[in-house]
Amino acid sequence: MITYKYRLYDNDKNKHLHQAINVSGLIWNHCVALQRRYYKLTGKYISKYDLMKHIAKLRNRQKYSHWQLVGSQAMQGIIERLDAAYQRFFKYKAGKTTQHSGRPSFKKVKLYKSFTLKQAGWKRLGGNRIRIQGQTYKFSKSREIDGTIKTVTIKRDELGHIWLCFAVAGGMYPDPVTPSNIVGVDFGLKTFLTLSDGTTVESPLFYKIALNEIRRLNRELSRKQKGSHNRKKAKLVLAKAHERIANLRRDWFFKLAHDLTDKFDVIVLEDLNIKAMQRRWGRKVSDLGFAAFVNILQYVALVKGKIVHLIDRFFPSSKTCSDCGQVNHSLTLSDRRWVCTGCGVIHDRDFNASVNIEREGASSLGLGAVRPGIPAFAV
Repeated sequence: MITYKYRLYDNDKNKHLHQAINVSGLIWNHCVALQRRYYKLTGKYISKYDLMKHIAKLRNRQKYSHWQLVGSQAMQGIIERLDAAYQRFFKYKAGKTTQHSGRPSFKKVKLYKSFTLKQAGWKRLGGNRIRIQGQTYKFSKSREIDGTIKTVTIKRDELGHIWLCFAVAGGMYPDPVTPSNIVGVDFGLKTFLTLSDGTTVESPLFYKIALNEIRRLNRELSRKQKGSHNRKKAKLVLAKAHERIANLRRDWFFKLAHDLTDKFDVIVLEDLNIKAMQRRWGRKVSDLGFAAFVNILQYVALVKGKIVHLIDRFFPSSKTCSDCGQVNHSLTLSDRRWVCTGCGVIHDRDFNASVNIEREGASSLGLGAVRPGIPAFAV
């Protein structure tokens, strides 16, 4: 499943979509309140099917007639999203998963982001025109949609822009190419990417570059009186600054992904626990955006017929000697270079890890005949 994202042109008719998103937030909050009240009284949980029936009845009452702005399928999607959030919460509380998940909470209606339409409520009119709930809109069609559209999500960002997200299946993508070369890629905090052919890629750290501006805009926002028009303007300026940083980072990720997929047929990376790294190193990990880069790399590789393979996160790529295979259990994060006690070879931590990642990926994929990358420098 691939998602195509297009921005809707600014138009007075967009207010209908803003109202529908606000109503979606009201429905979400109402369902959360029902679940909490029902659990407090009975100690049980309302199934999503019973919740859908209840909300469908409420929509026919005069008091809740404005809920009709959101179609029945979109309403079901909101409840399904809430039910999935509760299921994740239950699994975490029961110890069935280590992925932290809190209890679903109330959301500010103006900050609620989206609703999803399935078969009904929308129709493509050709070109860059689409009809949503009786209104015709135009979007910036930057590329053709390849495949069958399954759902359309109407999403609102921090700046108030409306985006159309088409979830598409069955696109005509090329078959994976016959691998002729492979590269291992190690992600690091000091060096963004270290490749097994000796190449290194430094991150521009877009947030760090704009940090002084972000701090200044945050100070200006904090000085404004809450609820005032000037505070809304200052908040909008701050949101635009964050959006510019995100766009710059995303553009760089796409260029880097195209560069890697042009050079290599198989790209092997580690399946890292980014959330845990964020808790330990914070802003630096968020600024690097490794998880977002991997998603973009996988998409670009799919379009080109290349392979992106993730190895197990617990594989000791940094601690294993790429020459003799001995594992250095005493290696710490501060050790950037280390000497193998088995063979005496001096290793650069990141380059050694990338070589091991390449070999582990080739082994797990059964690509023993694939030509490994040639180091650009001797360690």
